[in-house]
Amino acid sequence: MEGDAGKGLGCQKIMDGKVISDNGLEKEIPKCCMKAMASSPELDAKCHSTVVSGWFSQPQSSSDGVSKTYYNNPMWPGEAHSLKVENVLYKEKSKYQEVLVFESSAYGKVLVLDGIVQLTDKDEFVYQEMIAHLPLCSILSPKNVLVVGGGDGGVLREISRHGSVERIDICEIDQMVIDVSKRFFPDLAIGFEDPRVRLHVGDAVEFLRNTPEGMYDAIIVDSSDPVGPAQELVEKPFFETIAKALRPGGVLCNMAESMWLHTHLIQDMISICRQTFKGSVHYAWTNVPTYPSGVIGFLLCSTDGPPVNFLNPINPIEKVKGALKFRRELRFYNSEMHTAVFALPSFLKREVPLLYDSPKSV
Repeated sequence: MEGDAGKGLGCQKIMDGKVISDNGLEKEIPKCCMKAMASSPELDAKCHSTVVSGWFSQPQSSSDGVSKTYYNNPMWPGEAHSLKVENVLYKEKSKYQEVLVFESSAYGKVLVLDGIVQLTDKDEFVYQEMIAHLPLCSILSPKNVLVVGGGDGGVLREISRHGSVERIDICEIDQMVIDVSKRFFPDLAIGFEDPRVRLHVGDAVEFLRNTPEGMYDAIIVDSSDPVGPAQELVEKPFFETIAKALRPGGVLCNMAESMWLHTHLIQDMISICRQTFKGSVHYAWTNVPTYPSGVIGFLLCSTDGPPVNFLNPINPIEKVKGALKFRRELRFYNSEMHTAVFALPSFLKREVPLLYDSPKSV
């Protein structure tokens, strides 16, 4: 896409910020276009395989790990969101994935895993606050919490606002993600400094298999998109191990894709969770500008036991002592937002009918 910039300009002469076309007419060139035309795609591309003409675009993955195009990722075919790159700060291949950090012109520092944007300085708080407080504010006095993934530390930072929590386990498979986040994203990685945090570096599936039954009040799954190794994290055996690890009336909050792009995945996940969790199952959504389609969803589930009404927070964040300004001020989540994100558009209700077929949903 960006690689085509400049095609068709061979018939034009550029002089002092003006274009002189073959018919002899002069036309002013906007400053943004002048800057783009002055860039060198060949030089910029050497910084990273997906940085072309100074822009990062989420690439298509391939079996050999080589990007075939600069757009058309299989998770959102036919589209790309590009960010202007000021400087590539870090690029290394871990045992599991490529880890990239760059400074953007509009969103600050950006963390990218295997070509997919995970977070940016500017909008990270939306996702971190919502995925943490939607479950924790739906139950009284959560004490033991598990985070699956979340190696950047942002979810830990938000869980730390809850004074009732006594233990925070986190299972992250990639040590490099943790190290890079501590180096480049200290406002997120501050979550690791909480003395209640116990870090486990390894496979979350294996970790959950070895977890005592009924161990946790809440489990938060901050996973990658369900492609490649992460596919296992949206399949029935994984959800069954989560359900066993939760106490009666315990809650799960799982990243659940975009309703604009992945209604088939949402339908499949809800189908599995309806079979697995005997309490309530709900879908919520929020806006994150740098995620594909600008929208991300969350699946909220509870096990059989004390009923959980996800739609109305029983443990409102405004009443949790010191929570609103702990480490950093809350910037997105509040009790009104909590209730609002469960309101669903008509097309989603039609395309994912399983959202409304459970008599136990409250």
